[in-house]
Amino acid sequence: MFSSYADAVGSQPLFMKSSIDHLPPPKQRELTRTVEVLLEEFDDALKGATADFKKRGRILKIILFGSYARGGWVDEPHTRKGYRSDFDLLIVVNNRKLTDFASYWQAAADRLMREIDTPVSFIVHSRREVNTALHEGQYFFVDIRRDGIVLYELDDEPLTIPKPLNAKEEYKLAIGHSVRFQRARNNLLLANTAQAANMLNDSAFLLHQSIEHAYAGLLLTLTNYSPPSHNIKFLRSLAEDQAHELAEVWPRDQQRFVAWFNIINEAYVKARYSPHFEVTREAVIWLSDRAGDLIDSTERICRSRLEKLRNEANAPTHTAG
Repeated sequence: MFSSYADAVGSQPLFMKSSIDHLPPPKQRELTRTVEVLLEEFDDALKGATADFKKRGRILKIILFGSYARGGWVDEPHTRKGYRSDFDLLIVVNNRKLTDFASYWQAAADRLMREIDTPVSFIVHSRREVNTALHEGQYFFVDIRRDGIVLYELDDEPLTIPKPLNAKEEYKLAIGHSVRFQRARNNLLLANTAQAANMLNDSAFLLHQSIEHAYAGLLLTLTNYSPPSHNIKFLRSLAEDQAHELAEVWPRDQQRFVAWFNIINEAYVKARYSPHFEVTREAVIWLSDRAGDLIDSTERICRSRLEKLRNEANAPTHTAG
């Protein structure tokens, strides 16, 4: 680990790593198959296209980041905690229009869920978006640029070397995201009010929003990035990679707990629009309790981060005499 953001930026190599030899052979085979599925499904999504941007559409890079890139992943599905790290991937395309998940990536996500044993989470951005984020010093992409492993690339054009931020800039960015935690608490309060009034579907939707804000607040504070996603299972994976202790919030040792989390993950759409969505009072009460614990935990982690950044921002600078 680096002692400061400047150290992390200063350590950036021109070209990224490309070897996954540190992974067990079964994981290497899974990643190879994952890349094949992504390329196949993207090709299918563009097949027969008439729009110029689709005909020219390309995946430029597929980059492994997170615990499987750095080391320290967890794969314990049969233990009491039942925790498993995801394969976290950044897919870089040549046009921002191709980042639309429903249009170009849902089929790949569905197929990966069926065919790959290790959970796969991925985000999609254009090369311009990634390079802009690096130029602006977004820590999330800075870490990927430094620690990520290129699994596939169409060309060898490197991503931009990040622009360093000073401590005051880092602190100003991080503290601006604190409002997310108040929104998380507001939605939890409204969810509990709806539950007391027996409006369980409304309560489920509000709980989803509370959880989403808590995870987004943490990711934004720690990395200055949160993906534009309402999939709280995906957000949970990214957040737990940043702060491993958050895995304790959601017990995975009982099937009903796993099922209840999956239900709340679907609530963003189904609780509002599907006549078939159902959730029990028992589930809502348990989910509310877990959401409260999540907010407390994420806020505590972020307060510690902000205090560290504030101390660094206020530290006296020393000039050579």
